[in-house]
Amino acid sequence: MSNIYSQSLDKVAANSQPLTPINFLNRSADVYPDKIAIIHGKQKFTYQEYRKNVRRLASSLIKNGVNLGQTVSIMAANIPAFLDAHYGVPLTGAVLNAINIRLDAENIAFILDHAECDVLFTDTAFSGVIKQALALSKRKPLVIDIDDPEGPGGERLGTMEYQELLAQGDENFTGSLIHDEWQALALNYTSGTTGNPKGVVYSHRGAYLNSLGHNFVWPTDSKTNYLWTLPMFHCNGWCFPWTIVAVGGTQICLRQVEVGAIVNAMIEHKVSHFCGAPIVLNMILNADESLLAQLPKNIKAMTAGAPPPAAVIKGIESLGIEITQSYGLTEVYGPCVVSEWKDEWNERSDDERAALKARQGVRYITQEDVDVLNPDTMEPVRPDGITMGEIMFRGNSTMKGYLKNEKATEEAFAHGWFHSGDLAVKHPDGYIEIRDRSKDIIISGGENISSVEVEGVLYTHPAILEAAVVAKKDEKWGETPCAFIALKRGQTLTEQEVIQYCREHMAGFKVPKTIVFSELPKTSTGKVQKFVLRQKIKELFEA
Repeated sequence: MSNIYSQSLDKVAANSQPLTPINFLNRSADVYPDKIAIIHGKQKFTYQEYRKNVRRLASSLIKNGVNLGQTVSIMAANIPAFLDAHYGVPLTGAVLNAINIRLDAENIAFILDHAECDVLFTDTAFSGVIKQALALSKRKPLVIDIDDPEGPGGERLGTMEYQELLAQGDENFTGSLIHDEWQALALNYTSGTTGNPKGVVYSHRGAYLNSLGHNFVWPTDSKTNYLWTLPMFHCNGWCFPWTIVAVGGTQICLRQVEVGAIVNAMIEHKVSHFCGAPIVLNMILNADESLLAQLPKNIKAMTAGAPPPAAVIKGIESLGIEITQSYGLTEVYGPCVVSEWKDEWNERSDDERAALKARQGVRYITQEDVDVLNPDTMEPVRPDGITMGEIMFRGNSTMKGYLKNEKATEEAFAHGWFHSGDLAVKHPDGYIEIRDRSKDIIISGGENISSVEVEGVLYTHPAILEAAVVAKKDEKWGETPCAFIALKRGQTLTEQEVIQYCREHMAGFKVPKTIVFSELPKTSTGKVQKFVLRQKIKELFEA
């Protein structure tokens, strides 16, 4: 007996094309040719102009020797050239490597060498550190300077400036170098708190799916005015350079994440959406009252990067900004888990709603499987909101693997799952909630203490601006929590006042035994650098 599979129904050009997010620009430029796609200071680019610049960029790179599979790196602020690169570089068949602007010369040189960089675009604002990195690197890439008119300027290091490169290009170039959706699209390096950072390889397919996945959980459309507070170098801006173009929205560039610039841009451009780590939300929440009074209403914010304290969510929503909490890692293209809101929760109290929103939530429709598993047995944990396990992923928006690091790739993908290293619980409704990074959990007298839980309590204190909790060695208990605290302007607190406040709001064994008042060291994406705090503990208490 024959069946449908016995028939010759093959993939042909008419019924199968590689999935890639760079095709989003063609549709939006066709549908919205005269609509503003990008705003940067006094500069404005329509979708038609955006596509022409992308095509010029791609054809110029090819003229300058860029071939399929080569690496094109970029170190820049959130500027139009960076948005061009998200389409123009992969249009050549090359791989886009976005570099963290806060790295030192040694780390940049390592990335240039490890990624085998062939072309380097560099915002002249960072020419000082790039010059040092190039001197340390074994690579001799073609260097293209980006002299942003909205930037501070700087020394030119390259053979030509970005606009000169575009002038060499063909605005009608279409390219046909993407033959396989599994082809590498981008290369992003983890922050690497110990040792060298790992190179995370993205595919066209994964980026396509995660870009569209955002719009299922955080809808945008052609009326969207999206403000770039999130660094574009971080997981390719969580894939939003592709998401916003897919719907024909407008992207508003912002060189620096400074609260005055953020609020003024929101007012001037009627911003409807922005993304950012909880540190950005906290920055807005603690801005001057005169600025907060001018904030437009009904702005939607997606936050991820670190678990946001419920107190921050409650405060920012009191300003009329609607929060969507999401979760992800570099290895899963940024956010692919969302605290999806349910209408029946609208009747809850403000505190209850904030606590629900603070949970990481459920998987995107484009990520096939996310669960909390016991890493020893690989069995799902009990959905009781108490039993901890490790968050694990599997699906199409998970990285191809780590570049030139088979051992790390095998370990990350052990037992058919990507192991995140994040410890979490699963609630009875299936929503997951992070308790800690596996390396950040505090074990005191045999009891596990979640640093995130303790930080959440500290953030509810009206005088505390920021808080981070790490383990401190203790002769009796093995470890006890140590809280690093930054106070709001004009506020004062003593160590005993903080400890007493914690005693009133949590179990006694979880209360920090030590309080250190200081600024908190952070990564460029707003995550507190807890390894720096652990070193500080050694210097302060173990020297």
